Amino acid sequence: MHSTGADTFLPHKQTNALTARQERRLRNYLEEQFLELTRGYKTRSEPASSVPTLQSYLDSAQQILAMILRIPPVDPSTSLRTAFLLRFTNDVLSSVSGYSIDSTAIPILYDWLDDLDQAWLMVLQTKVWDPENGPIDLVLAAEAAAAATKSSPLTQTERTRLRSLLLGGTETLEEWLATVGTRPALDSIREEDEEDAGPLYDVRDMLEGLGLENEFDQLFWRTLRELGLGGQENLPIVVPEIQLEDEDDSDMMEVVI
Repeated sequence: MHSTGADTFLPHKQTNALTARQERRLRNYLEEQFLELTRGYKTRSEPASSVPTLQSYLDSAQQILAMILRIPPVDPSTSLRTAFLLRFTNDVLSSVSGYSIDSTAIPILYDWLDDLDQAWLMVLQTKVWDPENGPIDLVLAAEAAAAATKSSPLTQTERTRLRSLLLGGTETLEEWLATVGTRPALDSIREEDEEDAGPLYDVRDMLEGLGLENEFDQLFWRTLRELGLGGQENLPIVVPEIQLEDEDDSDMMEVVI
């Protein structure tokens, strides 16, 4: 993550809604990417899986996130970005706990979830995602403004859905993390092996060792604060590392958007 500081200047961005053709191509592309990620997740325990580890899953998901964020927040495209991001959030938060916990992947997971938090903050503030500068203000062209072009905020139903996804997802992650170090019940261990069973390794010990003892208590604080559920104040603005690493995806972005 790269901190830019609270006073960093981010330029305005002038943009337009997707054309019907662009939207159709984008929908088809994202549906294909969602299907591929889901297929990889369902076969994660098989050697041929495209996402056998949590890190590989997050890397693949990041490419989908980058594409969704490039959808311009100009009606009627605004609701498309929100709908795909809600679906994406549900899929990812439901899938993470399906992987075994690896202490080396925990910091990567935290950074990834922090990126998702910042992505949602950007959407809630109807900002535009710029690959080079991160979230920037939306500026409609004069003729677009004259034609009553606008960027609609999330509906109350969408806000409620988002809040439910984040709170439920956080609870699931906490339960998943709590499985760290669980061992067989004593009545299932042979008497001669009880002394070798070792102490139960607490999740807090692991997070403390990684320097993340407090961070997982603050997941999605920016988004939840924007939704009116509190959050921390006066923390630095950070530009999330949402990048397209695959050349084909980058080319597709230029064609669609």
